[in-house]
Amino acid sequence: MNILASAKNYLIGSYAEMKKVTWPTKQQTINYSLLVIGLSVGMAIFFAVLDYIFNLGITTLISR
Repeated sequence: MNILASAKNYLIGSYAEMKKVTWPTKQQTINYSLLVIGLSVGMAIFFAVLDYIFNLGITTLISR
């Protein structure tokens, strides 16, 4: 099988699979995006507080 036939079969197969995909609605996409942004901000705050506590603890240990 030559490379052009392989590429053609790949594209035909890919197109057939893409027709089977159930795409999310606009509202679902917005909700999922807000969830990801919220969790990212929450994790950033959590790790910032954790970093501050560890930094404070290490500074206290070193200054003794």
